[in-house]
Amino acid sequence: MSTLVGYEPFVNNCIELLKQRFNEIATSGYTINLGHWLQCYAFDVIGEITFGKRFGFLDFGEDEDGVFRAIDQRGIYSSFVGQYAWPHRYLWHLMPKKSGHGYVGNFARQQIAQRQKELKDANTAKREGPPDFLSRFLEMHEEDPERVTVNDIITTSQSNIGAGSDTTSITLAAVFYHHLRNPETMNRLQDEVDTAAAEGRISSPVSFKEAQELPYLQAVIKEALRLHPATGFPMARVVPSGGAMLAERMFPPNTIVGINSWVAHRNTDVFGTDADRWRPERWFEIESSGRGPDAEKYFLAFGQGSRTCIGKNISLLEMSKLIPELVRYFDFELDPSLKEGELTTLNMWFVKICDFKASVKVRK
Repeated sequence: MSTLVGYEPFVNNCIELLKQRFNEIATSGYTINLGHWLQCYAFDVIGEITFGKRFGFLDFGEDEDGVFRAIDQRGIYSSFVGQYAWPHRYLWHLMPKKSGHGYVGNFARQQIAQRQKELKDANTAKREGPPDFLSRFLEMHEEDPERVTVNDIITTSQSNIGAGSDTTSITLAAVFYHHLRNPETMNRLQDEVDTAAAEGRISSPVSFKEAQELPYLQAVIKEALRLHPATGFPMARVVPSGGAMLAERMFPPNTIVGINSWVAHRNTDVFGTDADRWRPERWFEIESSGRGPDAEKYFLAFGQGSRTCIGKNISLLEMSKLIPELVRYFDFELDPSLKEGELTTLNMWFVKICDFKASVKVRK
């Protein structure tokens, strides 16, 4: 995390652009798909951090190349072959190669080729600001081309995009959806942010360090990750030699076992009898009661142990900075069709929120 804080300028650029778009939307009075705009933000941030260049989704909120849809389709495919692996060798070659995923791949190759050209050109001005992922990858490639190949760089860059956009935008959408369904928690968060601003404890955009000093904000993020974790399938593990006793049952070696974060996060023994409810305050109660270690053990939003999500800190950085900035300057209202019913979600490994409609107003 200490290294990733250096990427804050990249995140700030995208925050300012999203605020600009929301000011325009507020003036127009249109109802928008809030989840879509949050994905535009997450996608452009990961583009900046990876390549030092946005994809441009925040310029108009449009996805002309079908990148979002392609990632959704690839998620559905991966969900299937992740459970039934044998058809993959036959089906993979039939997957469309010129879809939005092809766009991401081509974008990655173009950025790598351009950067390599810049590195060879002695007249090219040195890039300003913190080094992006691509700069670091190319340094490793120059040191040992066989250990870190160009293909490795392409694969890793695409993985950044595929795994780093949907997941963060899903959690951001969950934060705002549950806040709008429970306005008392939105009011409490806005009060915390307004007070911190009035006392000069936060800047604009809020820095990551400042965001860590907003306890209710951090409780809100953890509650969204608990109640709506981005991943919806069990996290598989292989039982080692000698077998393993799990839940009072013996499992033989090589058995695939797993636990679903949606189930673990609703364990009433750990998270309280109201574990199905949105209530950020529970995290203060968990901490004061000494149940923090148990809660952390069952908190699987980013996985656990050696398989913890390597993008965890990037996601926390993006969310910790954006949420206080949006609630400070804007009010949001759920579309009337969503005030009584529940959102539709699609579980395709990522549990994506569908058609999250809301209106935006500038706060006085």
